[in-house]
Amino acid sequence: MCLLLAVISAAAIAWHYAHGYLLYYGDAQAHLGIARRVIDSRTPGPMQIGTVWLPLPHLLMLPFVRVDSWWRSGLAGAIPSGICFVIAGGFLYAAVRRLFTSQWAALAAVLLLAANPNMLYLQSIPMTEPVFLAALMGLLYAMVWFRQRHGIWPVLLGAVFSLTASFTRYEGWFLLPFAALYFAVTGGKQRWWMGMLFGALASLAPLAWLAHNWWYYGNVLEFYDGPYSAQAIYQRALQSGMDRYPGDHDWTRAFAQYAAAAQLCAGGALPLLAAAGFIAALWKRAFWVLGFLALPSVFYVWSLYGSGTPIYVPHLWPNSYYNTRYGLAAFPLLVLCAASLVAVIPARMQMVTTALVVFVAALPWLVYPRAENWICWKESQVNSETRRAWTREAAAYIGPRYRSGEGIYTSFGDMAGIFREAGIPLKETLYDGNHPLWNAVEQRPDLFLNEEWAIAMSGDTVSNTLLKADRLGRRYIYEKIVEIKNAPVIEIYRRQSSAHENPIHESARGAQ
Repeated sequence: MCLLLAVISAAAIAWHYAHGYLLYYGDAQAHLGIARRVIDSRTPGPMQIGTVWLPLPHLLMLPFVRVDSWWRSGLAGAIPSGICFVIAGGFLYAAVRRLFTSQWAALAAVLLLAANPNMLYLQSIPMTEPVFLAALMGLLYAMVWFRQRHGIWPVLLGAVFSLTASFTRYEGWFLLPFAALYFAVTGGKQRWWMGMLFGALASLAPLAWLAHNWWYYGNVLEFYDGPYSAQAIYQRALQSGMDRYPGDHDWTRAFAQYAAAAQLCAGGALPLLAAAGFIAALWKRAFWVLGFLALPSVFYVWSLYGSGTPIYVPHLWPNSYYNTRYGLAAFPLLVLCAASLVAVIPARMQMVTTALVVFVAALPWLVYPRAENWICWKESQVNSETRRAWTREAAAYIGPRYRSGEGIYTSFGDMAGIFREAGIPLKETLYDGNHPLWNAVEQRPDLFLNEEWAIAMSGDTVSNTLLKADRLGRRYIYEKIVEIKNAPVIEIYRRQSSAHENPIHESARGAQ
């Protein structure tokens, strides 16, 4: 089974790589950049992991981002995603087979997982969803194993995968108390001891992340309320006049937004199969499995209500694309329910039923077999069009002109894509993660800003610091202005020298 999944995964990665899709998602580029800067930075080390995104996906990329060609192409992030997809499928097969004592139901579940193009796209790029899916399926298997055979090994296995989930996405934190309660309630005579053991081990991940935030940022909740947190970004957007997210303190709209995203990710047929299979799963007395696999979806609806997570789908206001991939959190539940249809069929007919269920679920993708029909790919394509254009133009300019050791003053985030595409190591740049030099440059650029080049988004901290430097006598001139419609203006500067006599001023904006 794992060999089949590995072949499917590799084929999907190869196809997306050949079409240039690996880094369409802005988040994919960011995850890859974070992993690279841990080892390629003026200040390499654990602080480069950052604070908002949890660390495990970036740590898994570390062996691969060391290879420059893999970093530049995005393969360094695709490889661990694909491995996690195979692991997830293997544990899903094992869990369903144990749960329903049916190899055909288990096969149906895995094929349903592998037949979804949105899932295949995300497992082909540097995203956190495949890592979390592997953790979720590993935890599910440990729970099924524990229910059938009480003992310490399922508890320890469950704790390992709970740690993995909690180091990957915050819904892993949400799952933790429910999983601990499960081990406590179903643990027989030693139930409370088992639950406490699991809870104590699994809690190490959130505690470690709180400690990381306190040690490096002086605030244990930096990831939640710091300047780069989702809450802080949302508040700044509201202050600038943006409308509130759909679902913000509105349970009905929050559920509608999430349900729409889940349906678009799953396709038109799978939710219908799952609705019928839900009754079959209840018939097979899989109550607790249904409840457990529903928890990630509950987390997202709650997040939408609490304004921590926006989801935009094209047919609901504001009629655009954003975070549609969160709908895949419902996918394991839909897959298990649909596979339950096979489990309740007499054994002699299960092979045919498996083929029929998988065919019906895949039918919407077969009828219109183009990437335009894949909501996750479509979101990444629409939202990255301008970013890819200015990244390509800026990289084409700076790449052949930059000489090692000259230094580039810039910010991180989307700007890191310029250096990846141009093949310039991140250690050649001074960005907002290089403390304390970054802070010193902001305060006294006339004393500490010695980089030959600077690349800024018009109006950002780098741009404003260069204006301050100009007033203090440290002058940079415009070398290139990258202007793409509906995108921020990218400004490329070079330090004034005998060959560059004009300081920053408005008339220099025409320099191309």
